Amino acid sequence: MTLHYIFDPLCGWCYAAAPLVKAARSLPGLRVAFHGGGMMMDGDRRPITPQWREYVIPHDRRIAAVSGQPFGEAYFDGLLLDRGAVMDSAPPTTAILAAEAIAGRGLDMLDRLQRAHYVQGRRIAEPAVLHAIATDMGLSPVEFDHAYADLEGGPTRNHVAASRELLARVGGRGFPTLVLETDDRKLQVLDLSTWLGKPDAFREHLAGRLPATAPAQVEAEAPFCGVDGCTPEA
Repeated sequence: MTLHYIFDPLCGWCYAAAPLVKAARSLPGLRVAFHGGGMMMDGDRRPITPQWREYVIPHDRRIAAVSGQPFGEAYFDGLLLDRGAVMDSAPPTTAILAAEAIAGRGLDMLDRLQRAHYVQGRRIAEPAVLHAIATDMGLSPVEFDHAYADLEGGPTRNHVAASRELLARVGGRGFPTLVLETDDRKLQVLDLSTWLGKPDAFREHLAGRLPATAPAQVEAEAPFCGVDGCTPEA
């Protein structure tokens, strides 16, 4: 059985859901497949500005309160004051694809990127930072650089297009979306709003649903980021 995770590396609510994904990955017999959605790519890339900082800080405070995920001073008082930083989903998504291609560690790379962004305040859209993170993970820097070069541009855009097609097919509203694919290939969207901040309970719930047949409903009030950015209510 497969749990499909549709996300973006710069989505705050995906960072909130990271402990749930980690809990799901610990379940034997369940494969977690990732699908990067390209929330901030091309014309949707965003520079860090004072207005952006004022907009995201209340949302980040809420994410921390709901999920228990840490945010560092280097993020709030470093990256969010860094006028030269650009939020671009394409490079970190390519890095995730590269880590998966050479070592099957795409989700590990996502975890590292989220911590680098939200705790360490690093510019995860810059290839030099991605190279350093890959090296810190123990990946071969030469293999990572080659895979990154092969996967940037068109291959990354193709991955994002396929991810958005899946999101539309299951009726997902944005990022994060978790979809359980059962043995009979039925797709069931899981409601995350109940489980944020409760990874152990989510793991138990998911373990009990592995043979499930009834699809879950997407809760209208569940926090998420839309395909073009985090919603004001998130």
